[in-house]
Amino acid sequence: MSIWVDADACPNVIKTILFRAAERTATALILVANQSIPIPPSRNIRTLRVESGFDVADNEIVKRAEAGDLVITSDIPLAADVIDKGAFVLSPRGEEFTKENIRGRLNIRDFMDTMRASGIQSGGPAALNETDKRNFANALDRYLARQK
Repeated sequence: MSIWVDADACPNVIKTILFRAAERTATALILVANQSIPIPPSRNIRTLRVESGFDVADNEIVKRAEAGDLVITSDIPLAADVIDKGAFVLSPRGEEFTKENIRGRLNIRDFMDTMRASGIQSGGPAALNETDKRNFANALDRYLARQK
């Protein structure tokens, strides 16, 4: 079992939580990005640098993730693709994406894209707060406990 991180968009505070969890549980943690990502020295943590370009990191995660792996991303299409492969998905806010809820999330995402394309400004997501960090840490701990 490995943890794959869509690292270009993952907040640093979430990466720090992941670093601690990977060390504590001796779980492979791979951060995929199109730029250098600083990581602590560890035999459990590594980076995978990919070429720049639209969805290059996402495509690499989809290619490498396996059933039972955990993927950390807020990218809904990426989440849908790895769920189809049998992987589990958590957002950096601790939301679990599942077979049961991902299609609805894709529909909402597509609707919001249509609204933005028509000129309606919806604003972005709220800044990550302490509740989000706690929710992520708790969801990650639950996932890791189920795997052991």
